[in-house]
Amino acid sequence: MNELTQNIQKMMVPKAAIIAYKYEDRRNSDTRYFIELRPIGKSGQMGAGIPVTYEFMNTLLESYTEEMSGIPAGRIPENMLACNPRKGQEEYIWYNPPGKRQMFFHKDLNIQDGMFNLPGIVYHVKNGSMDVFAFKGKRPVETTPLFRAPFFNVTGSSVCLGSSFLEKPQNPTFLSLLDYWEKRFWLTEFSHLGGNVNPTVSNLVIVTENIRNNPFDMNELKPMNKKLKDILP
Repeated sequence: MNELTQNIQKMMVPKAAIIAYKYEDRRNSDTRYFIELRPIGKSGQMGAGIPVTYEFMNTLLESYTEEMSGIPAGRIPENMLACNPRKGQEEYIWYNPPGKRQMFFHKDLNIQDGMFNLPGIVYHVKNGSMDVFAFKGKRPVETTPLFRAPFFNVTGSSVCLGSSFLEKPQNPTFLSLLDYWEKRFWLTEFSHLGGNVNPTVSNLVIVTENIRNNPFDMNELKPMNKKLKDILP
């Protein structure tokens, strides 16, 4: 039995109902509510009501607040291409134009840390995982071809986030959330070829050393045989 079949066959059963009472007499100035909890038995009938305590309501509110705390808010960044902030369905796609970035490397690669000239990068975060792609030009559109990201620690497009330890913001803005994910990628110590596959036409070590002081050679990019529209929700 596959997971989809199991989910379809699951049935939620009512266990309790919260009922709120309020005076209907307009002459009564009391605007308070009386709230009770009624258990629901196997037959579907409600049992005797139990007054709801402050402790119960506080627990309920705390659970809701914790569930909603990670949803980003605020101004939508200009480089955001798509987003779905709903809990359990989080997905964010954005880009960086070509530019310089600080990069860190494991000693076994014999590449000194420093600033490097990079092509445009598209980030795709979904369900806690991250994919990255390269693109040509300054800003991608739906028909923009995507290329393999010319970096270590990337298998296909999937990022290994092994050595980056950052605390996710509790009440993030869209800007701080994108910054968090970018830091998780760029503050990682680049250490290995993802899947033991070279992502550039030439040796990636040579390509990386070359872009320390020179513009990135776009001819080094390998196509992914997909366009931006193929990853948009």
